[in-house]
Amino acid sequence: MTAQGYGAFAARVLADGWLPDPWCAGQPRLHPHALVLARGRARSLTRAAEGVAAATDALCRLVTRQPHWVDWLGLTQVQRALWWVAAPRWHGLARADVFETADGGVQVCEMNSDTPSGFAEAAVLGRLTVGGGTPANADLIERWRQLVAACAPVGTDPRRALTVGIVWPTEFTEDLPMIQLWQAACEHAGWRVAVGSPFNLTLAADGRAALLGTPCDVIVRHYKTDWWAERQPVWRDEPPPVDDAPLFGPLRVLVQAQMAGRTSVVNPLGAVLSQNKRATALLWHLRDRLPLAARAAIDRWVPQTWRMEDMDPVQLRDQQTGWVLKTDYGCEGDEVVVGAEVEAAVWQRTLDLAVPGRWIAQRRFEPARDPDGCQVNFGVFLVAGRCAGWLVRTSLLATDGTARIGAACIQPAAGSGPSTAPQHTAHVFPSRAPSARVAPSETRTAPPAVAGPYGRAA
Repeated sequence: MTAQGYGAFAARVLADGWLPDPWCAGQPRLHPHALVLARGRARSLTRAAEGVAAATDALCRLVTRQPHWVDWLGLTQVQRALWWVAAPRWHGLARADVFETADGGVQVCEMNSDTPSGFAEAAVLGRLTVGGGTPANADLIERWRQLVAACAPVGTDPRRALTVGIVWPTEFTEDLPMIQLWQAACEHAGWRVAVGSPFNLTLAADGRAALLGTPCDVIVRHYKTDWWAERQPVWRDEPPPVDDAPLFGPLRVLVQAQMAGRTSVVNPLGAVLSQNKRATALLWHLRDRLPLAARAAIDRWVPQTWRMEDMDPVQLRDQQTGWVLKTDYGCEGDEVVVGAEVEAAVWQRTLDLAVPGRWIAQRRFEPARDPDGCQVNFGVFLVAGRCAGWLVRTSLLATDGTARIGAACIQPAAGSGPSTAPQHTAHVFPSRAPSARVAPSETRTAPPAVAGPYGRAA
């Protein structure tokens, strides 16, 4: 697409009002055209994402029964507390990063189950881009909203509209479109919404967690679990963080309200375990103790992954191009070193300076390339273990903040005509204008869409 053509698309994105940044460092950040997936291809990617999510759930249940494996992961004291507050609950909304490989396979390199990003881009671009099939993200917002409704504490008065608190790191403005979209979706359902940071949490007189003084039935948590806990360096030559202490005050509020059954938290605090990339190494370490379906999913879709301290340093040095090194809680390409994409000196420095107990080594696979020579990261959004939408990111090298973002659509079934625009109804996608309220009774039915293998998410 020409610069002029992208400029027209960018103007349409800005006029829509949800995404304020169609450019990144002067370069196009979004794809104007949706990626059209054949139905069989989409099923293959979906099966991989859902299969790895089910394997992760099996792992969390095993760790709950055999607590010593928490020691194997190396969680800090507060991280362990977060896990046991919620165990075995870990999942509500997740994004699996799925790749097609050059040899025709499919690999899931990560399961982002803590604070998955890209929700706003996936939902908005599904409305604005042009494709040749059924929009893959048409139900993403509604599925998320149904998840939040299903997470209301048992015994919540069904005659009363929900009160939802959205907790997020307010200093990071790149998350603002997603937060605003979630807020609008809740308000459109007739719910009361409060938005703030962990430092705005207090305990209400009725035992609920209150955000900016508003008692909440559900806290939607978009604040990483490792930020609630102790912060520690991942490099030997790195000074300790200035703000390395756990957030004891806000945590006390959340834990007390949750343990009393007054406020639910989604995603659950148990995501501190599943989000830890060393849990992927634990999947491989324990695969023979997991159910057959989980074992098959790991063997088929999860790259071999080991704790870095369990690897021979000489092997890692000599087989540089065959491995990827990642920290336990790095995200969006941070603290990821792809051996095939760095100089030998950088690789050796990583091996020398990586703090033991914080890193994994994952077997590198060769991703398939699109006609532009880019690898395609299919971010499959999962709600209660089931595919709910797609985020497509393309990049020449490993996926990071410079990757170009797009939507996906599914090829029409034989005999049906192509669709050139997503079919969203007003009650599914909130507008930027004040939305009409619906009766509270219309928002409290537990939706079948979130009935998955993991039960209630919080």
